Amino acid sequence: MSVEDVREYLRQFGAEDRVLEFDQSSATVELAAQAVGVSPAQIAKTMAFLMDDTAIIVVCAGDAKVWSSAFKKQFHAKPKMVPADQLMALVGHPMGGVCPFARKAGVACYLDESLRRFQRVWPAAGSENSAIGLTLDELQRFSAADGWVDVCKDWQ
Repeated sequence: MSVEDVREYLRQFGAEDRVLEFDQSSATVELAAQAVGVSPAQIAKTMAFLMDDTAIIVVCAGDAKVWSSAFKKQFHAKPKMVPADQLMALVGHPMGGVCPFARKAGVACYLDESLRRFQRVWPAAGSENSAIGLTLDELQRFSAADGWVDVCKDWQ
C-alpha cells in the first residue's frame, strides 16, 4: 500500500486532499514534527506489534513510550514489534509510513490515551514522507479504531 492507497481510503471521509507529502523524509517523530511544524508530541506515531501470527497497531503520542507491563495487561502478551521487513506483509505500510488507514484486513487498531491531550494530531499517511492533520474524533472515525487503551508512559 502507499500514500495513494491511503488517499483513496480517506476519500470516503472527504479527507483525501488533506494528505500532505513532503520533499524530505518524515519517517521519524522528529522529522515529521519538523516537516509539519508542530511539537514531536503531536505526531501520532503508529507502532505495529506481533500478536500470534498477525499484527495490531497502537497509535500514540510522539513523546510516549510503550510500557511493557501495561501492554501485557491490556493485550495479554509482551509487546514485540513487527520487524521492518515484515511490515508490508503484515500491516500494509513501510517503516516510517505505518499508519492506521488502509491497513491490511484483520489488523486491529488502538488509540492510546497519550493522544487525548491534543486537539489535533499528525499520523503518517502511508509513506515515509507524508502526514495528515486530524482531530481526535477524525482519527478515531477514519481509523475505525477498535478502542482506546492506556499502554504508554513518560508523556505526562
